Amino acid sequence: MVPDVSTGSDSRGLIAYLFGPGRRDEHTNPHIVAAWDLAGAPDPGRDPAATYSQLAKRLDHHVDLRTRELGGKKPPQHVWHCPVRTAPGDRYLTDAEWADVARRVVHATGIAPDGDEKACRWIAVRHADDHIHIMATTVRADGHRPRTHQDGRRAQAECRRIETEFGLRRLKPGDLTAPRTPTGAERAKAERQGQTVTARQWLRERAYAVAAAVHTEADYFTVLQSLGIKVKTRLGPESGDVIGYSLAAPGDTNTAGEPVWYGGSKLAPDLSINRLRERLPDQEMADRPRFAADPAGPWQHTITAIQTAHTVLDSDDDAAAQAHLAAFGDTLYNIASATPGPHRAELRAAASAFNRARRSATRADHQAAHALRQAAKELAYASNEPGGLAIALLFATVHLARAVAKWHEQRGHEQQAAAAYEAFHHLQAGYEQAAAPALAELAHRAPRAATASRFERDVRAALPDHADRILADPAWTALTTTLAQAETAGHNPRRLLTEVSAQRELDSAERPAEVLNWRITAQPNRRTPAARSRSTLRSVSPASAIIRPPTSPPIGNRSEERGRSR
Repeated sequence: MVPDVSTGSDSRGLIAYLFGPGRRDEHTNPHIVAAWDLAGAPDPGRDPAATYSQLAKRLDHHVDLRTRELGGKKPPQHVWHCPVRTAPGDRYLTDAEWADVARRVVHATGIAPDGDEKACRWIAVRHADDHIHIMATTVRADGHRPRTHQDGRRAQAECRRIETEFGLRRLKPGDLTAPRTPTGAERAKAERQGQTVTARQWLRERAYAVAAAVHTEADYFTVLQSLGIKVKTRLGPESGDVIGYSLAAPGDTNTAGEPVWYGGSKLAPDLSINRLRERLPDQEMADRPRFAADPAGPWQHTITAIQTAHTVLDSDDDAAAQAHLAAFGDTLYNIASATPGPHRAELRAAASAFNRARRSATRADHQAAHALRQAAKELAYASNEPGGLAIALLFATVHLARAVAKWHEQRGHEQQAAAAYEAFHHLQAGYEQAAAPALAELAHRAPRAATASRFERDVRAALPDHADRILADPAWTALTTTLAQAETAGHNPRRLLTEVSAQRELDSAERPAEVLNWRITAQPNRRTPAARSRSTLRSVSPASAIIRPPTSPPIGNRSEERGRSR
């Protein structure tokens, strides 16, 4: 059961909407199921003689009194609105049950506590099977405003209790770190324009992708503008420094033809200017060229940083762990941008899903995750992926996403845990798409039987407790090829197996040979001389590091977005 508290100033407009046909004729049988006084609240749904204006006049009675006392000035945001919706698949509640829900919500939020004769006037309107709308005027009979501090959180808590008592689906409680959901008007606008996402959602994804790749605040705004996004900054009156910003999607305008602006914090809490500055490091030379002397460097550095993040999640330092979650969110965007192939769609979906998992009420120590964040930014400027290292990186992200989900579960962060599991499934699907042909190719190039038998003896000597499972793994043949390559490059297979097995335990690995294969691939300096000879020198600009988004802006007359020039 989902409540959604908001405030406004147009009571008559809201009443007309609640009892009207809806924006797309979706309202059926609108009627009042509960009110401050059913006898005093005419119901247009049950009484055709009662007009919208009559009902509005009754509901606005105390506001009118307060208005006269204030000399004609209405109290700000005096209309309180809270739709309450059951979850998909729940049974439909009766009118009597919805009436009980409404009375409990207005009591819990301070709008109309039980037994308070001077409480605010309110009504609950039902015009669909699965939800009601609670509307109130936030002026009490004594002229005071109600105490509605944290009314949204209190409504959520009461709905969790109602779910238990009514036998409904138990939804996950929030912690006020979720981004704002698109309004009904935004969704309707997107539908009219034939778009699958709203302008708010489209801007949020672009802002996250750009913030993950750039090195400075100035680069952030520059790259956003290069994508056709309008940027408006707010300057401090005395310092002249940027203290806030808003974004508008190209071509997204209101009825007056003006851009529709969304503040950074309104897109997501961690996209506010202050939260961005915590994650963007200072650069003495913002325009200094970035070089990648070795194409494998960014991939190798990111794998190492992800392994460190996995260790941090196992520690007791929640601030450092939270910082690594935020940095991992950036990493997923850059991996999706830097990785070609059909599995890119799964990686983009994983990055989008993980956005909810990257935030919690725990304050992050962003300096603790500096290595992972910088490694992720290197990927935004990386040249073509160096074969197996890219798959080894995907393999590492799958395991870190699962560890993040468990970390959130242990702390009661249910929404974040669900988002991390969703990202995990997308990453796993992407990894399997990328890994299947690579493992098949390794198996096709397997060494001779005598060499494979020697590697079997090495496995039994180095990992006696796991040897049988490793040799029974379908990926064992591919692992023999990887061991042969490492041996050709001058490494001792037995010592190498001992070294990589010590990185993390193998007991929980379903396919230990596959785990060892990618751990060896990801080891620094384990590549063959032929692979190392492909190193190149490359300089890029921040704008060229942003991959062209997979979907166009959700509006008409869009400006062409820049693609990435390789």
